[in-house]
Amino acid sequence: MNTQATYPIGNPGTRWGPAEVSEWLSRQKRQRSYEADVLSKIEALRSRFDVVQYGSLNYHPDSYPLMAIKSRQWNDELPIVLVTGGVHGYETSGVHGALQFVDQHAAAYEGRVNLIVAPCVSPWAYERIHRWNAQALDPNRSFRDSSPAQESAALMGLVAPFRDRVLVHIDLHETTDTDESEFRPALAARDGLSYEPGEIPDGFYLVGDTENPQPAFQSAVIEAVAKVTHIAPADAKGEIIGSPVVGPGIINYALRKLGLCAGMTHARYTTTTEVYPDSPRATPEQCNAAQVAAVCAAIDFALGA
Repeated sequence: MNTQATYPIGNPGTRWGPAEVSEWLSRQKRQRSYEADVLSKIEALRSRFDVVQYGSLNYHPDSYPLMAIKSRQWNDELPIVLVTGGVHGYETSGVHGALQFVDQHAAAYEGRVNLIVAPCVSPWAYERIHRWNAQALDPNRSFRDSSPAQESAALMGLVAPFRDRVLVHIDLHETTDTDESEFRPALAARDGLSYEPGEIPDGFYLVGDTENPQPAFQSAVIEAVAKVTHIAPADAKGEIIGSPVVGPGIINYALRKLGLCAGMTHARYTTTTEVYPDSPRATPEQCNAAQVAAVCAAIDFALGA
């Protein structure tokens, strides 16, 4: 079934050009404030942690400082833990879960790991509650050399000096109902492809790395999150979002090949969280708490391994 005829931009079977991207961009409206929601919270953490600006996101006339939070007592003898959120700006609990982790739990790891947290990688998309950036590019398919996405290139620049020394990288995401109602149809339209409807899983799940799956690590994170919110079951095909389930709530992707954020380092332990905020069984507070539980469990497992 080709649903491009019903998508308001573009012609079925034809990739978007500059005109279509411009039309799409004209429809994107600011709906919330990066400064009020994110920068103010980062500023409040400055008394306890080092705060660094690692770049600036420029989409005229808008400009956004890209901020990261680091352990104040950085020690090159300690392992490095990288936490990223808001690579897809619309995935709210990724942003606020990362900030909540820093506020409530980061101090407990002082002297045990070096933490670096980039809570909102895509602030333009955060404000517009969108998956793409202002060029209609998905930052989470753009973590590769000569990245076309400012967001991805800036984060890779931040991480480059220590990418070979990262022990854990956990990337905080959501799967939402709008993935099927808006974002996957838009992707099909943009790329001149047919849209095939999929199924949104009800619950939390993880995406590990096909090349480095670390099943015990993934299972430890799932076990911790299950105490906070429910875990997504497999569908009738034994899959979650089209990928085989390899353990309760766990699927794997080829992270580096796909240009995904969680594949940007050589970390031994990598995972991408997927919270389902549209579930009638989950509140926004639970979603944030699930992200926090995942981060803590990831670090605890790595330190205990």
